[in-house]
Amino acid sequence: MNKRKGSILLFATIVLFSSFAFVKKTEKSKSDLYKKEMESLHTAIENNFHDKASGYYFVDLDPAKRETKFGHKREYSWLWALCAMFEASNEIEKVDKKANLVDGIFNSMQPYYDPAPPKPGYGEYIVKLSKGQRYYDDNQWIGITALDVYERTGKKSYFDLGKSMYDFMMTASDNALGGGLYWRENDFETKNTCSNGPGIIVALKMYKATKDKKYLENAIKIYDWTTQKLQTPTGLFYDNIKVKDGTIGEAIFSYNTGTMLQSSVYFYELTGDKKYLEKANKMADSSLDYFYKSGKFRDGYWFNAVLLRGYMHLLKHNKDLKYISGFKKCLDNALKENKNKKGLFEADNGEYNLVEHGGMLEILARFAHLEEQYDLSKLK
Repeated sequence: MNKRKGSILLFATIVLFSSFAFVKKTEKSKSDLYKKEMESLHTAIENNFHDKASGYYFVDLDPAKRETKFGHKREYSWLWALCAMFEASNEIEKVDKKANLVDGIFNSMQPYYDPAPPKPGYGEYIVKLSKGQRYYDDNQWIGITALDVYERTGKKSYFDLGKSMYDFMMTASDNALGGGLYWRENDFETKNTCSNGPGIIVALKMYKATKDKKYLENAIKIYDWTTQKLQTPTGLFYDNIKVKDGTIGEAIFSYNTGTMLQSSVYFYELTGDKKYLEKANKMADSSLDYFYKSGKFRDGYWFNAVLLRGYMHLLKHNKDLKYISGFKKCLDNALKENKNKKGLFEADNGEYNLVEHGGMLEILARFAHLEEQYDLSKLK
């Protein structure tokens, strides 16, 4: 009888661990599929988008589309795409310690630097060629990556960059609609999740680096405002709210949930308040069903890269790999169906542009990191 009970207990234990989603990697299951895809895509981007003569990156693979983008003659990359490449390069360096890519992309962004008051920041385009607007979210993406690099390497220049981006973004704050940050400079029409979600992360990373409570206090204010004004009943996030009448722009994009999910995880880590982890889990569950249920990416690669950041951060506290598994199905589908002979990926609008390739490069780098830790082939 004791032997039987022991057998039943052993069987139950085996079932429990085999069904548990936290699949640790072993030497026999070692794979570098996504690392190879990452390296291949990086080479393809450099061969097709990097203009060696000028040092700039092209905005689009098609020369005709470079000339007519948004009605302007702008053949080189918008800042946004370089933000994507900046973060992707940081993730590559985590996988390949000898890659040495971050400083190069940072240098590529310097022609976009605009020191105009009230605070210095980066403009949407190369300043000497066609000075345009400064977007708060673009500068926040730079700030997030800069502080990531600082945390990883200890280079103070990247902390200084992160602080500068925080200082610039806070010029977007006022009391219209009770708080929140505008989307772009001198445009007071909307306050967007895309300029508040990443703003929270910049503030929290500054708090983590300095322990100065002003950063935490401002992060809480922005977080509370965003969840009150722009969160959907299911835990996702609307795109924007109009300042004039409070009308909601109801588009739902993966990157908006991504920044709010990740900021929730940061709040949990920095404050110990479990309500933030509960919020993060709810956002993750809702986003998994909404964005990845079909097995194909619902919006752009870069948008999804930002949500993947949230999933991977949550994995530190919620060991269930179901979010990674759902995302992986969409990634594998894109690798199979959307990659052309040049090794480049078609965006959902039919274009081959740099921002989406930066997004896919980050996704592949993050999955290369994941496959170092887990046997991803066992995810269903």
